[in-house]
Amino acid sequence: MSVTTTTHLNFRGEARAALDFYRSVFGGDLAVVTYQDAGGASDPDEGNQVMWGQVAAENGFRVMAYDVPARLPYDQGENSLFVSVRGEDTAEVTAYWEKLSEGASVVQPLGPSAWAPLYGMLKDRYGVVWVLDVVSGYDG
Repeated sequence: MSVTTTTHLNFRGEARAALDFYRSVFGGDLAVVTYQDAGGASDPDEGNQVMWGQVAAENGFRVMAYDVPARLPYDQGENSLFVSVRGEDTAEVTAYWEKLSEGASVVQPLGPSAWAPLYGMLKDRYGVVWVLDVVSGYDG
């Protein structure tokens, strides 16, 4: 069993530019899924914005990012990032969720999603936002 943590950066319309920049600095491969790609664009003007993006380099650098949709609050100084915990083992990720959720505010309950067998988001008792998910075939 193993999990990885990755810093997940939040933007309002600048995620793709930021990911391109970080790739130019650290190298690696860029992967981007837009809201339109995933069929999740509730606002047509946001269809080409990043629902999920990642730069992963062989040197170990990894960062994920997305564009917070206009329907959600966003304050760059307050919710500019969260910690992503990803793994393949449902029991392991669920155990982390159960411990982190003690005294937390659950944003999205842990459960199946369109892109992962399990996905959930919470703000822990210290104000840190965590996203936990199980990704089938995840390569770390």
